[in-house]
Amino acid sequence: MTTSDVTPAEGPRGEATLRRPELRLLWHTVHTRLSSGRPVSRVRVGPLDEPQREALADLLGLDRLPGPRPLVALSHLEEAVTELSGGTVREVVAALVGPLGDRADERRRQHDERARLWAWLEEHPIVRAQPALAEWAASCRTTGLIGGSAERTRTLLTDALGVLGELPGQAEPLPVFAARVLKGHAHALDDGTPLSGLVLRALATLYDVALPQSAGERRALWTRAGVADDELSATVLVAGLRPLGEGLLARVTGLCAEAGQAASVPLAHVRNPGTFALSSGPVPSVRVVENPSILALALRRFGPACPPLVCTSGWPNSATIQLLRLLADRGAPLRYHGDFDGEGIRIAAYVLAKTGAMPWRMTALDYRTAAAQHSQAPHPGRITEAPWDSALSEAMAEQGTAVMEELVAQVLLEDLAAEARAGAAASL
Repeated sequence: MTTSDVTPAEGPRGEATLRRPELRLLWHTVHTRLSSGRPVSRVRVGPLDEPQREALADLLGLDRLPGPRPLVALSHLEEAVTELSGGTVREVVAALVGPLGDRADERRRQHDERARLWAWLEEHPIVRAQPALAEWAASCRTTGLIGGSAERTRTLLTDALGVLGELPGQAEPLPVFAARVLKGHAHALDDGTPLSGLVLRALATLYDVALPQSAGERRALWTRAGVADDELSATVLVAGLRPLGEGLLARVTGLCAEAGQAASVPLAHVRNPGTFALSSGPVPSVRVVENPSILALALRRFGPACPPLVCTSGWPNSATIQLLRLLADRGAPLRYHGDFDGEGIRIAAYVLAKTGAMPWRMTALDYRTAAAQHSQAPHPGRITEAPWDSALSEAMAEQGTAVMEELVAQVLLEDLAAEARAGAAASL
């Protein structure tokens, strides 16, 4: 409704009455109340000076001046406005002040928008695949919307999840990594940016470390996540891998396997493997372990006949993840085993999410069987959900003991021996 839509019943005098400057506070107050989205029957106005009180008395036809803060019945105001303009209070207020809103509806809309945002974050595949990130997602919700905007918050969280999905990096400097992952925005992860802070909070939660406070600590956390790794210092331990091909990676790992030794393969070899194939026939599975001691025990027992093994050496670096992805791309089934403690479960979830590996003797039953034989083990620490077996975390919380991978080494070695026998029989 525009100003011309107000048609005073008394001609110019009616319009002039409604437009008196002394009534401006009244109309703005009524506008605010009607825009609340709630039922309105009376409106408190004021404080009013004497000219404003006189104007209100003239409008409502009162025989005495109202007080400084009068309570105006909307029905009385409606009668006066209709008599003067032929319109309603809502129409006149909209014409004199501006369109009416509905703040209650807007609050409901914003509430629903926020609820959808946090549900989306909690159910995001990256968060579901690595349940340790659920704590980070909860902290994002506690922190609230960025700039009060659900859309802006979703955009930033989408970028953060995209970064987390690309970790570990590919031995790139941080700006190069950012440009590759974030559509050319090379400085989006610079120290101090909102996105950098969001990702570092997620990494600190994932690794169960304190949030970095200094520039050096932040660089160290990025390096741990595989960003700024160089191609030589990032290495992965391999044993029993006998690939086909004349590429450098195949030759190095093959020679070490024939000698019954482990190969420490740098990222440079993994990124540039040359010709590399696993088998001309059925591709053998590759077992993945968390601790170098398991790989050493396997080499001691099997020597040159050791089945294919890869060791993550705790949290896998970029060389480890890229090698496992290479093996999976060449058709190798990956089976992972690690420590039964809080960090071990987080590492396992990370490896499974990043490489498509399947768990190997990592069920609640496997844990209970081992824990029953090692009841004096230390506490498992912070426990998060195991995506492959929901009962595992419950069992660990109930037992309250960690089972390190070395304590079940003989069971793992027997699995490898059975696999070696099956492979030998198949080759006959």
